[in-house]
Amino acid sequence: MGGVHKPFIELVGRTVLDWALAPFLVRDDVLELVIALSGRAAGDRLAAADPKIRIVSGGDSRFESVANALDHLESEAGVVAVHDGARPFPPRDVIESCIRLAVTGCGAVAGVPAVDTIKKTDGDRIIGTPRRDALWYAQTPQVFPRGVFERAVARCRESGLLPTDDAAMVEETGARVRMVPSSAMNLKITTPDDLVAAEAYIAKGLVTYHM
Repeated sequence: MGGVHKPFIELVGRTVLDWALAPFLVRDDVLELVIALSGRAAGDRLAAADPKIRIVSGGDSRFESVANALDHLESEAGVVAVHDGARPFPPRDVIESCIRLAVTGCGAVAGVPAVDTIKKTDGDRIIGTPRRDALWYAQTPQVFPRGVFERAVARCRESGLLPTDDAAMVEETGARVRMVPSSAMNLKITTPDDLVAAEAYIAKGLVTYHM
């Protein structure tokens, strides 16, 4: 994206991060939202917008940012949800399904089944073709029982691991984690093409702002 801070790109007058936060803020069972950011100016605006929101410093990696946010939880919430600030349209029913699973003691990961053939390579040499019917594209939110997630974070800190996916570190503890069917509209803003798609979803009324 040419160095632009993706969560603060505007989509129809609201930032990507505003869109991403809205479906969580309208839930009565969400007690707090801790946002890890590298810049403070935009964070001050967010924190002033809703008393549930607090801003903490981001880390040098995704794991460090998530772990720092976890450290700053103030509520007694028994479930923790992690969501990418550059993923503006988390479906409300998917959030609900993930939280319901986590309440039962099982981790939950939003995602969609793979529709393309996946190749495993060594450099550019193909060395395998996994079965497509067993593969999913992982999204967020990823939602976990709080104690399970805290133990997974502590384990990574002790071992020095820097996982790029929250569910991966929970899986390593032996805890149960299940996929929750989501939608391709739960896209992550990564390239200019993603912005075009996001704006088209809004223009066609496929997604709406939930506040």
